[in-house]
Amino acid sequence: MGEFDYTDLLPLGADDTEYRLITSEGVRKVEAAGRTFLEVSPEALRLLTEAAVHDISHFLRASHLAQLRKIVDDPESSGNDRFVALDLLKNASISAGGVLPMCQDTGTAIVMGKRGRHVLTDGRDAEHISRGVYDAYTKLNLRYSQMAPITMWEEKNTGSNLPAQVELYAEDPHGHPDEYKLLFMAKGGGSANKSFLYQETKAVLNEKRMMAFLEEKIRSLGTAACPPYHLAVVVGGTSAEYALKTAKYASARYLDSIPTEGSPSGHGFRDLEMEAKVFELTQKLGIGAQFGGKYFCHDVRVIRLPRHGASCPVAIAVSCSADRQALAKITPEGVFLERLETDPARFLPDTTDEHLSDDVVQIDLNRPMPEILAELSKYPVKTRLSLTGPLVVARDIAHAKIAELLDDGGEMPQYLKDHAVYYAGPAKTPEGYASGSFGPTTAGRMDSYVERFQAAGGSMVMLAKGNRSKQVTEACQKYGGFYLGSIGGPAARLAQDCIKKVEVLEYPELGMEAVWKIEVVDFPAFIVVDDKGEDFFTDKTGPVLSIGRR
Repeated sequence: MGEFDYTDLLPLGADDTEYRLITSEGVRKVEAAGRTFLEVSPEALRLLTEAAVHDISHFLRASHLAQLRKIVDDPESSGNDRFVALDLLKNASISAGGVLPMCQDTGTAIVMGKRGRHVLTDGRDAEHISRGVYDAYTKLNLRYSQMAPITMWEEKNTGSNLPAQVELYAEDPHGHPDEYKLLFMAKGGGSANKSFLYQETKAVLNEKRMMAFLEEKIRSLGTAACPPYHLAVVVGGTSAEYALKTAKYASARYLDSIPTEGSPSGHGFRDLEMEAKVFELTQKLGIGAQFGGKYFCHDVRVIRLPRHGASCPVAIAVSCSADRQALAKITPEGVFLERLETDPARFLPDTTDEHLSDDVVQIDLNRPMPEILAELSKYPVKTRLSLTGPLVVARDIAHAKIAELLDDGGEMPQYLKDHAVYYAGPAKTPEGYASGSFGPTTAGRMDSYVERFQAAGGSMVMLAKGNRSKQVTEACQKYGGFYLGSIGGPAARLAQDCIKKVEVLEYPELGMEAVWKIEVVDFPAFIVVDDKGEDFFTDKTGPVLSIGRR
């Protein structure tokens, strides 16, 4: 029988975050029962949350931007790696203006807080935090993504992006009883959908088996969540849900300061050696920053947790190009928020697109569809394109409605026959702009419609982000269609520089899910699936490690 030996499961080290003061109001010291307490007002929580949502929607950490610049400067980067990294740096510079958010999917608001035992509030902290979320999303040019279940099958957008996910703990942060520390995150659907739990056994707990396992699972992440990723792997866990939550925090680098060695007490730790090996693996996959190359990931975190002897959960999560999180603290000195980079332009290189990527093929979308298809057919997968002309925009609900139309004996809408279709949904349009942030959504959600739509003459050229299923490749080969990959992430740059006109074509009652028609200029894309049955991503499916071969 072991002696009592308490340990935090994830003991954090010193906090070296650089903070900025939001306000010194709304906090005061209170003496009672021989102790000094910190009283925090509802307005302080509301104001901090509103400021945090604003900042993480428009600014990134300097460390993340430096990693993008590293891709541009690395001579081993592919041309496509460098082009994507440069576009993301340009996007960050536009977003930092505070008008267009960095991504059109402005995410689910997630807030985790640790309130010290000497911090006093009115007990309605989650409500005040939620009010701050509401104020930010309704005042800023952000998108409402939260669907309220009315019945098991019927849903309605809440129109405010509430509810938020708020989790609060009674815990002295870093041993300070008079502090309140918080983590704010905005998690878009793309990266949230790339959180996975695998219930494994002790058999995976050796390097050879673990590396083979991780190679398979990391490949399956694909590019739909907008790499380069901050990848987190968690091995073990006192429960399945704790493993997944730890992976989410690790992907935000919230757990960087935990120990790097284990002990008999059972706390979790970072395995720096495994981090280096898994990162090297990601660089060998060939997937790169979305369209081939070295930089599938910026970095990797590997965390080992204690486990029940009969369970071995393994969790994987990513933070995407919209790397949106910020730390905050409330102390007797005031309300503070992590200082994010407000001048990302300083990370831009003194070079042009032409120096960073391969030749670009101009595609005129004003031409009839047969001519567009004939032009695309001249080039192989991975070819970089520049699109100019009209695009139809339709995503999940619009596709479902068109499928219902076909089910009832109706005709494929002419606009889907005449134009390429862009899977996307805009954020709010700021005054004076043609469009709000308007980046691509995940293509895979529309896979089930492709064969039927192309058979009816529609969706012959599709534009979105991420890899697609075999059924899409087969449909394109059968009907002569193409899937073009758009860079996932630079939604603000697309809105400012590429999208010149936006109008609703059909289903205006669906809001951002309506069918739109947009005019674009020099819209960047890559051929991912062609009319010959070639799929860029199928070249990236073979194992790169000998231990990964079956």
